[in-house]
Amino acid sequence: MRVYLPCTLPLLARVVTAKELGPAPLIGYAVTPALTEWYASGDTEELEYVALTEAARGSLRMLAADRVDGVDVPARRVVIAAEVADDDVSTGTDLRERARVRLARSIPMEEIAAVHVDDPSAVDDIEAAVAALPAADKGDDDARFTVDGAEAHELMWYATQEMSDLVD
Repeated sequence: MRVYLPCTLPLLARVVTAKELGPAPLIGYAVTPALTEWYASGDTEELEYVALTEAARGSLRMLAADRVDGVDVPARRVVIAAEVADDDVSTGTDLRERARVRLARSIPMEEIAAVHVDDPSAVDDIEAAVAALPAADKGDDDARFTVDGAEAHELMWYATQEMSDLVD
């Protein structure tokens, strides 16, 4: 099963060094039965894009949490795509997060299929989205618009061999 895991550039650097993403448990996003049922007209590629988008939102939240904690983290969303056994993935029952899954183990480098990262041209919009996230969570429509604007930027695809270059 392809699972999309939210990440940040500093966390990606730790993955490169440790040769795994962890520790468990990990929250990711995938094409789940609930997502397939909800998005009945979509093909597999469309459903995977929905899961990737959900993971990118998770990455945005990780960036915001790091900033609150005083961590100087680059304003670029990062998503790790991994191929894991179906048995390693459990799904929840929250219908608001139909694509959300949980992994009870770390993900070794061999299971990482690719990395998706914002292009540097997206930084200003990602900065604005991170700043607007608290107000968006409180229902501010203008802030939600700003947060949604981050999704106008497609994440770039990188092979696992390029991970070291991304964090240098």
